[in-house]
Amino acid sequence: MEKFRFKIHEALKSCCLVGDSSKVLVALSGGADSVALLDVLVALGYECVVAHCNFHLRGEESNRDCAYAVALAESLGVEIHVKDFDVPAYEAQYGVSTEMACRELRYAWFEHLRVDVGADVIAVAHHRDDNIETFFLNLLRGTGIAGLTGMSYRNDRIVRPMLACRRVEIEQYLRDRHLDYVTDSTNLQNDFKRNRLRNVILPMIEEQFPGASDAIAMTIANLQGNEAVYRSRIFEIEKRYKKEDIIEIAQLVAEEDGAETLLFELLRPYGFNFTHVRDIITSKEHSGKRFYADSYVALLDRGRLILSKNSPADEEDEYIIKLEQPIHKPINFNISIFENHRNLSFKTDVNSVFFDAEILSGDAEFKLRHWQPGDRFAPFGMGGTKKLSDIFSDAKLSLDAKSKVWLLTRNDEIIWIIGIRASRHFAVKEQTKRVLQIEFLP
Repeated sequence: MEKFRFKIHEALKSCCLVGDSSKVLVALSGGADSVALLDVLVALGYECVVAHCNFHLRGEESNRDCAYAVALAESLGVEIHVKDFDVPAYEAQYGVSTEMACRELRYAWFEHLRVDVGADVIAVAHHRDDNIETFFLNLLRGTGIAGLTGMSYRNDRIVRPMLACRRVEIEQYLRDRHLDYVTDSTNLQNDFKRNRLRNVILPMIEEQFPGASDAIAMTIANLQGNEAVYRSRIFEIEKRYKKEDIIEIAQLVAEEDGAETLLFELLRPYGFNFTHVRDIITSKEHSGKRFYADSYVALLDRGRLILSKNSPADEEDEYIIKLEQPIHKPINFNISIFENHRNLSFKTDVNSVFFDAEILSGDAEFKLRHWQPGDRFAPFGMGGTKKLSDIFSDAKLSLDAKSKVWLLTRNDEIIWIIGIRASRHFAVKEQTKRVLQIEFLP
């Protein structure tokens, strides 16, 4: 019994999971693992608060578990909080599986409760056997090095003090302490992949290869060390080839071995997968090509990969607006109309332009839109017209920047490249009676 407590105490200290005066929110299901964890933390003198989730998925058995958790917390003299969840409603709203719904609901509530009660960390009862199961589940799904490292002792506010403990050690501790616990009947059914691993496959592997679980646990530990080195390398690559949301992809591919894997690691936080990465590298010479993840778009532009938030699906290509009032969609304008006086100065800059108010006459239709190939423009101070593509090149705009520029048109004629240059049409002259000022608010 003391050996088991010492093992957990060592993990708490060596992995810096909690301080001596820390307040710990303990997730208590009522099963053997969480019962042992709570009992040890109380015995070690930590201030504990208990959280129990009732998902109401197993009828009276769920209520039995809840009643047991409350009784145990009271017997140990610790405060307990119970939360009831409507899992089917959450599944229907977010389109997730029952397992994922429970996980998301559970951890969201834990964090909310942790803040409310002033706890430093949330302790959960995952142990070594759970980690081995996670290793195999990820391996069978297909994964990289991160997926094979299993769970860590700490993940932000979540701590797992029992990751070095085996299930048989936990059960022996409970017998020595004469502590009861409840059993989730669904854990005995082999309808779920994790249960089949736990109840059928892993015991068979251990039978055929004695000591296999110890070897797998050692492999996980080795991979965690390998992954730390790997992450250090990725950090170096990120500093060298990525600045904000721009990746120097041509340089990366030319200079680094394993460029595909390195680029994947740089793009993974944006939601891109290995298929995207392969397509991007194959197309790296094709400026203007775009690749879409759920929330981001990657644009190839002269050897660089530019990442930006994906536009909402309902964003329009163009907007009809009225210039008699302030504009708030898709961008912000202030509108002013005033009498022309000789002592007034109408100095146009990139974010503020002046037009003869006659621009509003004749049932004119004004639109905001993005540029299109072939667009031409009559710049203020110049005769004739000029291609917008040439104006953008003169301004040294990237493809991504070009795609974000807004144009103001009057009856489909471009009168302002917003933030860059105004048209000579409807310029303010001495004979102008009233002046329209449009101020862009970036």
